Amino acid sequence: MPAHTDRYENAVSRYFEAWNAREPQARAKAVAAAWAVGGGYTDPLADVVGHEQIAGVIAAAHEQFPGFAFRLTGAVEGHHDTARFSWELVNEIDGSAPVAGSDVITLAGDGRIRTVLGFLDRVPDGA
Repeated sequence: MPAHTDRYENAVSRYFEAWNAREPQARAKAVAAAWAVGGGYTDPLADVVGHEQIAGVIAAAHEQFPGFAFRLTGAVEGHHDTARFSWELVNEIDGSAPVAGSDVITLAGDGRIRTVLGFLDRVPDGA
């Protein structure tokens, strides 16, 4: 069971590396490490497929929230090829977290993400 649990935690760690990558080349590399070829990302604001489009969604988040970082809140839970976790978008200066959500991911055989279904639990007005 621990090796199986590590699979989910490793995938989520790579996911956050991608979301927290600020430079385009680092972001592209992190997205390729986290997502399988042809992988997708869907939340209430986006529905994209492929590394380039996923990197674009991440870049847009950084443009909208400069100086913020994504962090895991709570534990990663998983079974079979599916895991779920919650996160916050944290201001690196004052520690506030105006955006929070929960994601469900499915994994490909190589441990990279095949799909993400994201839910926004807290969003500031006008965002």
